Amino acid sequence: MTGGAAASQAYGEAWYWDERYRKEAGPFDWYQKYPALAPLLRLYLAPHHSLLLVGCGNSVFGENMVDDGYQDVVNIDISSVVIEQMKKKYHDMPRLKYMKMDVKDMSDFESGSFDAVIDKGTLDSIMCGQNSQENATKMLEEVNRILKEKGVYMLITYGDPSYRLRLLKDMENWTVKLHVIERWEKSSNQNKWELTKPLPLDDDSTSVIAVLGPKPDVHYIYVCVKGDDGARADTKSGEAAN
Repeated sequence: MTGGAAASQAYGEAWYWDERYRKEAGPFDWYQKYPALAPLLRLYLAPHHSLLLVGCGNSVFGENMVDDGYQDVVNIDISSVVIEQMKKKYHDMPRLKYMKMDVKDMSDFESGSFDAVIDKGTLDSIMCGQNSQENATKMLEEVNRILKEKGVYMLITYGDPSYRLRLLKDMENWTVKLHVIERWEKSSNQNKWELTKPLPLDDDSTSVIAVLGPKPDVHYIYVCVKGDDGARADTKSGEAAN
């Protein structure tokens, strides 16, 4: 096994991330930074919502959310090293909380605890590790459990619908919408697709390919609403409240 393959197999392991965060002081944001995603978050989230960022690492995403008016942001990570670093860094920001936790077992949280869960690379990391399908299912079941009815799971990922949609739709009571954004390192700050407008989404992803073309240089954002789509008529209230 090559070094890169060995590392990817360890992505779901706490020891790997502990070692990484001891060496890399950060901060680092996977995939996208907050300002690029803020318009989409405002569409689905309100400032008073209880929010959970999973696999937070040493990202400044939570800090940016609090600075932008969100009032209750909980961050979890499997690495005790990075959680201690972040607790120390943000000890004077009470709206920003940090806890060591495995996203596959969030039993410290009661069912229906959160209005939204934001995932920027955590499911992708699990999908690169050992027992990927089993562990991804455990994670998504836990996310589903801790979300309130009409709660939102927002997944920012490199996984296109042919890889991610079936996994997400296994959660039977989720309605899935798809947004896209250009990868930030490639972007000229001119997104070709309107971030806040969902793409047409069918079961075999042909509708997405028709819009984006083959192998588009984008990150996919799946917005999974717990419960039926019509029940989420209040999403605009989050936008207005900002």
